[in-house]
Amino acid sequence: MSADTPFETVLHAPAPVAGLIFDMDGTLVDNMHVHNDAWEVWHQRRGLPFDRATFFQATAGRANREVVRAAMPDASELELDTLGLDKETIYREIYSGRMAPMPGLLDFIDLCLGAGRPMSVATAAPPENAALVLDGLDLRRHFVTVVSPSMGYRGKPHPDLFLAAAEAMKLDPAHCIVFEDAPLGIEAAERAGMRAVGVTTMLEAAILDASNVVFSVADFTDPRLKPLLGL
Repeated sequence: MSADTPFETVLHAPAPVAGLIFDMDGTLVDNMHVHNDAWEVWHQRRGLPFDRATFFQATAGRANREVVRAAMPDASELELDTLGLDKETIYREIYSGRMAPMPGLLDFIDLCLGAGRPMSVATAAPPENAALVLDGLDLRRHFVTVVSPSMGYRGKPHPDLFLAAAEAMKLDPAHCIVFEDAPLGIEAAERAGMRAVGVTTMLEAAILDASNVVFSVADFTDPRLKPLLGL
């Protein structure tokens, strides 16, 4: 440290980005509108009200059991699982054959791999949905791990998924950066001690803003991403 370098600047300098953790739905793929379509059909079939304008912000990142419980508080534990599976069947029927990676994602992944930055996925999606996207688009091979509540972790906004991903990559959480499209996911990253980049597939940057958000992007072609990684 030079004599004229303010101590505070060094103390609060952000840790270098050593690893990346991606949410899947709405981040690796622009599919959250399809999930909303599926939830709308699910609610309609059961005669339940559905406010599309507020549903995503209130539920994105939550496990299906939590969403179903909010809509049907009297459902049994078995019914929570069964009803959640019904929604996912509707989603896969709608989304199958329409999948595409987010613009710039494949080039960004290649950049990270070339720079030796390990990557993981932390998603609330059930395994069948993860397989649809990660295997259907041949993305899984790029990631150290894929963690989800189906493995026994608490869902977002709890930090468990992100901490498990950091552990799998053998990285300090402070050296990881999270890519997220939902406030609950950004909150989970903050609780894990991680910075985040918002992805504005469904919500405006102002809604995703939080103390740990570096900036928000529309997709992975944003020119700020490369300097963020120190490349």
